[in-house]
Amino acid sequence: MNDLLETARTAIGNSYAPYSEYRVGAAIETADGAVYTGCNIENANYSNSIHAEELALSKAVQDGHREFARLAVASDKRDGVTPCGMCRQSLAEFCGEDLPIYCDEGDGEVSEYTLGELLPNTITKAHLDV
Repeated sequence: MNDLLETARTAIGNSYAPYSEYRVGAAIETADGAVYTGCNIENANYSNSIHAEELALSKAVQDGHREFARLAVASDKRDGVTPCGMCRQSLAEFCGEDLPIYCDEGDGEVSEYTLGELLPNTITKAHLDV
């Protein structure tokens, strides 16, 4: 867990967040152990910004990965960062409800969730397999 979270923290340095100054980094590990990172890239229209988790996921999917083992998310400005609703839906397309998500709480503290815990009221992949 700590290695993946440290990789997410390193990805923060590539963020482009001139408006909010809210820099986020993410690292996702594929089922076969490959790690992809992403950082947020914002613009003046926040709804069109690219989120760190989606960028990491899309890089992995672009390389042909469809199964994932875990995700870590970190920020240097706010504590307790978790994937937003849009990122959760993107993750649900490719990841099971049991995907571990490690969230940087600052000061060395880490919260661990599963994707299913973060998606209680949305469509998950399991719901689509009916």
